[in-house]
Amino acid sequence: MCLRNLLEPVFSDIGVIALVPDDWDALWHPRHQVISRLSHFFPTVWLEPASPWREFWRNPKAAHTEPAAVFRNLTLYRSGAWPPAFYRPGWLARFSFRDRLQRARKLLLRQNCKKIILYIWRPTFAPSLDLVPHDLSCYHIDDEYSFSSKDGPNSDEEIALLRRVDQVFIHSRMLLEKKGAINSETSYAPNGVDYEAYAKPVPEPADLAAIPHPRIGYTGFLKKQLDWELLLSLSGRHANWSFIFVGPQHQHPEMRPFIEQLSKRRNVHFLGAKPTEILAGYPQHFDVSIMPYRLDGYTRYIYPLKLHEYLAAGPPVVGAQVPALEEFSDVIALPRNEQEWSVALSEALGPEANSGQRRAARQAVARQYDWDFIVYELAETLASRIRHRQLSRLDQPSDAHRRGTQGRDSTALASTL
Repeated sequence: MCLRNLLEPVFSDIGVIALVPDDWDALWHPRHQVISRLSHFFPTVWLEPASPWREFWRNPKAAHTEPAAVFRNLTLYRSGAWPPAFYRPGWLARFSFRDRLQRARKLLLRQNCKKIILYIWRPTFAPSLDLVPHDLSCYHIDDEYSFSSKDGPNSDEEIALLRRVDQVFIHSRMLLEKKGAINSETSYAPNGVDYEAYAKPVPEPADLAAIPHPRIGYTGFLKKQLDWELLLSLSGRHANWSFIFVGPQHQHPEMRPFIEQLSKRRNVHFLGAKPTEILAGYPQHFDVSIMPYRLDGYTRYIYPLKLHEYLAAGPPVVGAQVPALEEFSDVIALPRNEQEWSVALSEALGPEANSGQRRAARQAVARQYDWDFIVYELAETLASRIRHRQLSRLDQPSDAHRRGTQGRDSTALASTL
């Protein structure tokens, strides 16, 4: 069954309010990938964080911003739409948040939704459970939200949320080990890839064309969790390799000295942030894609979004020995120190790593993690919870299409919107 051809969502009477920490137009995270596809199954409202009240005060016209339909079954409740965010007194902050939730719910009721799912992406949205009527609540964990380099216990706020919601999805096995026992209705939901976008050959991006080979490339946020000392050393050691960074820079002061030093090197290239729709073209034209994370209490729990994107693109991949990557050691090189990184990159540039067989093996793994199949299973879980039965209105995918098997067909479910 191909959902891209449906005029209506599969479950038109079940609506989803997605409580998210960022705007739709931001660089896409897993929640963008999930919610865009979940709207094939349920009418959905992406509830952007409200703009601070001071912005409304400076620009009264902003109060007239209306929610906007993005795709056929997905509506954005824009950050600039009324009401704004108030932070104190507490009763006013709670009132404005409730009003925003109620307005999002009414958008779904107008679409004839009879049941409402609250889909929560951060512990800070836990108050929503008491502020708006709903039939099912879900908490999706796609990061360790303490963002601390030191491993610590689960916060009281998150434990309380985990205990209250009806369904939990967790994206890494280490986070599943840390948080999965708190709620019995917890499922593993790994990160995925828009396989077709990353695997389908596309022209070389213009700003990449002038950069000489071999190209050692990274796509994604430039942040303190990367091993900048390693990158500085490797780029100096291999002056004949081009080191390429594609993505926006976080304003972390501890990485600024490294960025400044790297920027002065002729073989290091910072290409900046790229729109989501063209980002997929870069890894295809790297010679090696890298995930150079530091090993600490935060990266212990990550499941890099770029993992399957790199594999789908085809070229060899080298990454740090974080737990999430160890599961894929048959298709990713995992060096332990600078010397091993140097050797691994050299081998990745060799003919064996670039054979058609090795390339096909990498892409075969990525294909198993197409977002379409992952979100199918999320929708199946939600629908069965709210209806107390399986997805009887959907053609069930064959066993070969289940995640973790070979031979998955990316047209079996909806393609990227």
